[in-house]
Amino acid sequence: MPPTGWSSGNRNSKLTQRLGNWTDQDGTGMIFDSSTGYKLPNGAERSPDVSWVLKTRIEALDLRPNQFLPLAPDFAVELRSATDNLTVLQAKMQEYQRCGVRLGWLIDPQNQRVEIYRCGQEVEVLEWPTTVSGEAVLPGFELDLTGILS
Repeated sequence: MPPTGWSSGNRNSKLTQRLGNWTDQDGTGMIFDSSTGYKLPNGAERSPDVSWVLKTRIEALDLRPNQFLPLAPDFAVELRSATDNLTVLQAKMQEYQRCGVRLGWLIDPQNQRVEIYRCGQEVEVLEWPTTVSGEAVLPGFELDLTGILS
C-alpha cells in the first residue's frame, strides 16, 4: 500500500487510536494497523487499514512473529483516501465479508458516509453519521467520527 497524504494519515491515526484505546480497556482482542498482512481463506493477501481479532483466535495458532495472520479478522476497516477508487474498496470489503469478517466499515470522507458490512447480510449505508457502533463484534465500542469523517 503506497503512502497517503497528511490528511488521510491523520484520519487513520485517529481511527487506530480510538479503537486501540477501547481494545486496551476491553482486553478480549488485538488491534492491527495497515502494516499487518492477512492470508485470507480464499488465498488472497490483504492488509486492512485497521483490523481487530479476538485474542483466543490468535492464541490458538502456532505463529512466527513475521508471519501473516492465516485467517480473516473479526473486524476490518478501510478508510478511503482522496486517491482511492471507491469501487475497488467496496470489492475489497465484499471479499472480507465472503472470507468471514464479521463486521466491516468502509469509511468514505469524500461522500460523508460509512458503509457497514456484516457477514451474511446486505450492506448498510449511513449518510452523515457522527458515530458508528461496534455492535456485537466489539461490544461497547462506539467510534466517534469527529476528525475522521469530516
